[in-house]
Amino acid sequence: MRALTLVLSIAITAIVLTACGRAGDEDKGGKGGFPPAPVSVQEVKTTTVPIRFEYVGQTAGSKEAEVRARVQGILEKRTYQEGSRVNAGQTLFVLDSRPYAAQLQAAEADLSRAQAQYSQAKRNIDRVKPLAGSNALSQREFDEATSGEETGAAAIKQAQARLTEARLNVGYTRVTAPVTGWASRAQKSEGSLVSPGADSLLATISQLDPLYVNFSVSEAERLRLNRLMNSGELRAPAANGATTKNGSKAAGPLSAGDKSPLSGYSVALKLSDGSVYDRKGRLTFVDPAINTGTGSFDARAELPNADAALRPGQFVRVIVEGATRPNTIVVPQRAVMDGPQGKFVFVTGKGQDGKTDVALPRPVTVGEWVEVDGQQQWIVETGLKPGDVVVTDGTAKLFPIPGGAPIMLGPPPGMEGKGPPAGKGEVKAGEVKQAEAKK
Repeated sequence: MRALTLVLSIAITAIVLTACGRAGDEDKGGKGGFPPAPVSVQEVKTTTVPIRFEYVGQTAGSKEAEVRARVQGILEKRTYQEGSRVNAGQTLFVLDSRPYAAQLQAAEADLSRAQAQYSQAKRNIDRVKPLAGSNALSQREFDEATSGEETGAAAIKQAQARLTEARLNVGYTRVTAPVTGWASRAQKSEGSLVSPGADSLLATISQLDPLYVNFSVSEAERLRLNRLMNSGELRAPAANGATTKNGSKAAGPLSAGDKSPLSGYSVALKLSDGSVYDRKGRLTFVDPAINTGTGSFDARAELPNADAALRPGQFVRVIVEGATRPNTIVVPQRAVMDGPQGKFVFVTGKGQDGKTDVALPRPVTVGEWVEVDGQQQWIVETGLKPGDVVVTDGTAKLFPIPGGAPIMLGPPPGMEGKGPPAGKGEVKAGEVKQAEAKK
């Protein structure tokens, strides 16, 4: 019996000590036994953020010239290195010129004969004029002499035209580059017979500086952007601190005309390997009419490419910059998390005792990513308002528990000295309490 009593006493004592230990831990650690998590926070404010439009595009030469044969002949020689840079006027191909040289000689002989015939006709008219004046010559004979002179003059002009054509044909046997650029491979090999017409293509030349990038904007995207512009949620470059020629705001993004000058937009390229082209260009053309074949609006950008780093035909991502979105709420990407019900953030507040700082989950609807002050941010469409304070760092130790997760304001371990610099929206502990007091 004594042994049983001793065992029960020990068990009761252990239970009491365990309960006391749990109570002590709860008092020390906070709500539910969770210790306050050190976090960094940021007060929500509205700001104007840059907006970028991204499209799929393809590079093209600013000048695409076809090198074609203008006369028929045997291709005797290719005088350029395929794939190399050539200059305007440089000889690229040489055709057999002998037949055209012979035609040139014949044309020269025809001109000499026409000139001789004209000289004879002129001498005849000079002889008959005195006779016609003294009525010693019939009118018919005088008219024939006059016609002979006129015919001789016309024959000279005809012979001169044939001589010019013959000289051109001889010149056309040397096929030259119409523009400066990069020449493609030859479409005909030496010894081939080339002819004018559909079979006359010998090569193509692309001028790469500046470089064109062609892309298209879908009709639905254009309508969406115009809707945002009309509602004031989006501003074209012409409306960003500047006025248009007629003093009005821009009517729509990526539009030609006075209301939205294309010069306000800049263009960057993202290449197929994920890298960004190190030079920016400008938007130079947006078709005012829809392309009925594709159901989209054709557009073109122009970028510098002096070292020919980009070549025609490359697929790229076209990033059009310059538009802005005013009165926008943004939060750092790291502050937004995914949950079973969608995306949410932790917003700071006070616990049930009115003193403890806690973090409460709040669902949000986010838009696109933007870069603000060198940081990637989410645009928050719904769920937050100016004055809210959201947790930006330390969210990994927070749990959505009833009443809020206890927090300790300040940088989490390992985050000291990190994050945005002072004055960029990050809130210190004292400022959070002031923000809470305002609320």
